[in-house]
Amino acid sequence: MLIANKLMPQGRGLAPVLVKRAATVELDWDVRQKSRFDATDSQGRRIGVFLPRGSAVRGGDVLVAEDGSLVRVIAAPQQVLRITHCPAHGTAFDLTRAAYHLGNRHVPIELRPDHLQIEPDHVLADLLRAMHLIVTEVQAPFEPEGGAYGGHAHGHGHDHAH
Repeated sequence: MLIANKLMPQGRGLAPVLVKRAATVELDWDVRQKSRFDATDSQGRRIGVFLPRGSAVRGGDVLVAEDGSLVRVIAAPQQVLRITHCPAHGTAFDLTRAAYHLGNRHVPIELRPDHLQIEPDHVLADLLRAMHLIVTEVQAPFEPEGGAYGGHAHGHGHDHAH
């Protein structure tokens, strides 16, 4: 078994040609949010991933194995609830309200300019529909926000000195 214990977020610092040539592994959010897991890459190699506790792996990240080989992570499509505002009965601000209520419940949520995504939950789906939002089950990669003190799913590659 190949051991990977280093993570390069979004492959930063690596030559793009190396990232493009790397083996891949497709993982859903349930696996990617764990710091220790086993997987099989696109070359059929078994990989044991051992990252620092609390690490989460994002689509586009690159795992570095002890032998120096690279494995690019792909966020696998999975069942999610896509939440959009209803143009007939509301506004895009309704998504902000929904994000607030989901955040109060500590629900992992992916924020997009035109929709939200959460893991399937019929109780939350009913709540959101009662708020006149459109809730649709889809197969899509899930990249929830990392939180104020964690890594961000959709970072912009630089820090601000606040």
